[in-house]
Amino acid sequence: MNKKNNGTTSFEECDSVLNVSLSQRSLIIAANRGPITFEKKPDGNIEFKRGSGGLVTALTGLAQHVEVNWIACAVTEADRDWKKGVVTLSEQVGQIRVQFLAPDQEAYDGYYNVIANPLLWFLQHSMWDVPRAPVIDKSVWQAWKNGYVVVNNKFAEAIIQNVHSVTNLPLVMLQDYHLYRVARFVRSGMKPSERPPILHFIHIPWPGPEYWQILPPAMRHEILDSLCAVDVLGFQTNADSLNFIRTCESFLPRAYVNFKRGRIWYRNHATFVRDFPISIDVKALEQLADSQQVDEYRAEIIESITDQKLILRIDRVEPSKNIIRGFLAYEEMLELYPKHRGKVKFLALLVPSRMDVHEYKDYLDELNAAAGRVNATYGDSDWEPIRLIVSENYSRAVAALELYDVLLVNAIADGMNLVAKEGPIVNRRDGVLVLSERAGAHQQLGIGAISISPCDVYATAEALHQALVMNAAEKKERAQRMRWVIKKEDIVDWLCRQLNTIDELNL
Repeated sequence: MNKKNNGTTSFEECDSVLNVSLSQRSLIIAANRGPITFEKKPDGNIEFKRGSGGLVTALTGLAQHVEVNWIACAVTEADRDWKKGVVTLSEQVGQIRVQFLAPDQEAYDGYYNVIANPLLWFLQHSMWDVPRAPVIDKSVWQAWKNGYVVVNNKFAEAIIQNVHSVTNLPLVMLQDYHLYRVARFVRSGMKPSERPPILHFIHIPWPGPEYWQILPPAMRHEILDSLCAVDVLGFQTNADSLNFIRTCESFLPRAYVNFKRGRIWYRNHATFVRDFPISIDVKALEQLADSQQVDEYRAEIIESITDQKLILRIDRVEPSKNIIRGFLAYEEMLELYPKHRGKVKFLALLVPSRMDVHEYKDYLDELNAAAGRVNATYGDSDWEPIRLIVSENYSRAVAALELYDVLLVNAIADGMNLVAKEGPIVNRRDGVLVLSERAGAHQQLGIGAISISPCDVYATAEALHQALVMNAAEKKERAQRMRWVIKKEDIVDWLCRQLNTIDELNL
């Protein structure tokens, strides 16, 4: 597929893929969450809310070109009642078929709250305090067998039904770590001549084989066995792709790996492993940045920071984001460079995440305490060093992104981190990105960011200082480099690259 080297990729530039590869296909997308959520209003009417984010926008955008069928777990009672049917998303997008699965609550809790989160999430972000956790006891095994495996099998059954019912050649697109067992169930449940090509994209990091030894061999084998039943397996970074191949080489008997070709031959089947760095919907973000609501929040933030410089972070409240070390680095910078006291504000916009998981709730308590200590040590009646806001407000986040002098992304491990890509697109000050080497975004944005090791608080403090005193010319050059990459490799490019791979492999 030919792509322009400047500007944002458009669906029009995917015509060769859409016309050749997808014109006779039907897409079957499977993800834990659906593109819409139904709600029952007090008057009894049922309304749906469209999911936010670039992933939903890109995948549902394909409905303009092909038949799209999306399978997900029900979130609300209205989802359960609705079950499945056709929804018109908009005049531009058209219709999409949505099917909600409704596993019993015990199975869903085991699948989502025990195995997917936190077991797999913490493992893949290298976050377990291994001397103490995880403790894989009988209850975890029950959650695996009676929860994760059961729900994955329900997804597979729904996919097989859709394969048999769609009018065109099916293409299955699986999303993320919730559905690791689905591909093998699909292949085992269908005759070879009926099997559709399967593309599975994993949105979170894939650590090296050493860390996968935390999982019991039987669990680990089932995951690898199933992921090697897909045709194209996508990861965020080249390092993730190599780590997966290494993991199969170490733990999957009779798997033949080819690092150069990015291929695994297993059970008489080839799985091609590729990296497709996910990105943002640049056009939609720029439109939101120009909205009245963002204008109002921008004015509010300008009033609160006055003539101070702004260090910003926007994260979900979770340990992998390394929020506490970010506060410690800011504290160390204030100690090392007293000239910044009273002249810099650290604004942390944090979104509550998985507060029913005790590790996350405890982390929120800890980061509140860390911010409070910095404010008590250095603040006074005229200056609050750290302003902490815990809520979900995307418009306010975009307004803040327009105004930062420094954007801190110091994740311990991150599949991508889209905030690192959103910032350079809307920022009006040529703000500097301080970026962890362990964030997936570093593969593309390291050319313009100040790179840090996430555990090095001293180096992070120095990076914050360097960013604050950097001259205007260097700031502008760095910002332009990152903007160019982000616009060139946006969310549409991410999707097109996957579809082009399917086309090139003649699947």
